[in-house]
Amino acid sequence: MKRAGKSLLLLLILLVALVSGINLTIGSSDVSVITTLKIILYSIAGQIGEIAGTGNWVTHTWEDKYDSVILLYRLPRVLLGILVGAALATAGCSMQGLLKNPMADPYIIGMSAGASLGAAIAIILQVPVQILSFGVAALSIMVVYNISKIGEKVPTETLLLAGVAVGFFLSAITTFLLFVADAHNLKLIIYWMMGSLATSTWFEVQITFVMVAAGILMLYRQSWNLNVMLLGEEQAHCMGVDIEKVKKHTLVFSSLVTAAAVSVSGVIGFVGLIIPHIMRILVGPDHRILLPASTLTGAIFLVLSDSIVKFIGTENPIPVGVITAFFGVPFFIYLLRKRREGISA
Repeated sequence: MKRAGKSLLLLLILLVALVSGINLTIGSSDVSVITTLKIILYSIAGQIGEIAGTGNWVTHTWEDKYDSVILLYRLPRVLLGILVGAALATAGCSMQGLLKNPMADPYIIGMSAGASLGAAIAIILQVPVQILSFGVAALSIMVVYNISKIGEKVPTETLLLAGVAVGFFLSAITTFLLFVADAHNLKLIIYWMMGSLATSTWFEVQITFVMVAAGILMLYRQSWNLNVMLLGEEQAHCMGVDIEKVKKHTLVFSSLVTAAAVSVSGVIGFVGLIIPHIMRILVGPDHRILLPASTLTGAIFLVLSDSIVKFIGTENPIPVGVITAFFGVPFFIYLLRKRREGISA
């Protein structure tokens, strides 16, 4: 990786820390930046002191209620925002590279439809939403993959068409469930489908971290292969790339991180579409720098969007998916216009 690329990644890491710090200070309770940092440091020092038997070396000088505000509500929300944003942007970047299509996103093969159906069923049956949402999303990808498979190969055109077909079918079932659901469940399902980080917990952070971190690392391993595949499948095959293996791995791990993210946050649109495209303009098509840059920028974008939600501070929190769509739709229209101009030229 070139020195400029490393400098950019360092800058993005610092921006992740900055926007996370800003997010932690926004809310109904007025907690300063210094107090927030002290609370986090106090918690870390306490755990280290407990293990080492040295006690906590940070003095507690603030009201006890602020410990709960920061540690139980705001910090899990910020961390989950980082994980979800990173997951969606990385998956979107990988799918765009695999399909060689800047309009691709993590939901292009029916992922969001499967997750939404799972969430709707879970809410109506009053069972854990995360488990059923993740399970149905993963199952929908398996169905799409097997429908698309021709012999030992998976043509990208067939994959896209199968994803659209399965997505429409699952969306139809979800629509039927919305029609028969009572008013309370209907509101819960629609709110979930808009995407939100408002109910984040430490358990969700821990489970999501394991799946997202593992999936992202495996996608990073495909960086060179995705670079070669930009030259075309025949050229990549001549250079020793196992095309079908790369497709399978990219699809599986993109689906894993997307399903993990969607299962805890709902369907948050445009992160996986606009972030990889912006970073491709800024850093170029080399996935060795493009993938980690998209990961970090996706985290920044979603945490900033959630900060706007918290800053507006309505009695009923605005779903963060509304904010991402507010920024994403104009950019999507811009992409369509650029694509049309390219075709007409």
